[in-house]
Amino acid sequence: MTDSHEVHWSAVEEGVELLAEGRPEEAVVELTRVATETPENEYAHFYLGTAYFEREDYERALACYVQALTLVPTYIGARVAAGQTLRLLGRHEQALRMGRAVLKQNDSDPDALHLCGMVCFQRGEYAAAQAYLQRFLETGPELEVALEVEGMMQLLRGEAEPLETE
Repeated sequence: MTDSHEVHWSAVEEGVELLAEGRPEEAVVELTRVATETPENEYAHFYLGTAYFEREDYERALACYVQALTLVPTYIGARVAAGQTLRLLGRHEQALRMGRAVLKQNDSDPDALHLCGMVCFQRGEYAAAQAYLQRFLETGPELEVALEVEGMMQLLRGEAEPLETE
């Protein structure tokens, strides 16, 4: 890490800790303070976006991720987070562009593969979804996510039926 990155990181540590403790409301207050005091701190904007995301305030989360990307256009975490936020907002084409941009930087990035697979699944592009999600599973994701994706893969392969929801 360069000196400015170390300074930026140390400034957000308290907010990140609040997020890890499941206290997004307090994290918003702390990270807003840091982002206001150091508007050039990409981590402050990213983690403020994460706090808003956890509160399901997706428009604000997206604005924060975009600000982090404005400061550091190669910030993969911010690009993937923006993509997931766009996906949840129903802005699938933009979400897919975010995921594909990350895959241009790293063609086996698990978060980008997951994002692209989820977007394609939601859009009904099942062959593409299956290809992305298979590649995602090959990255060795955490068990909980792997089980969720494997369930989706079973649906895509016709091995399971979707659950009825009311």
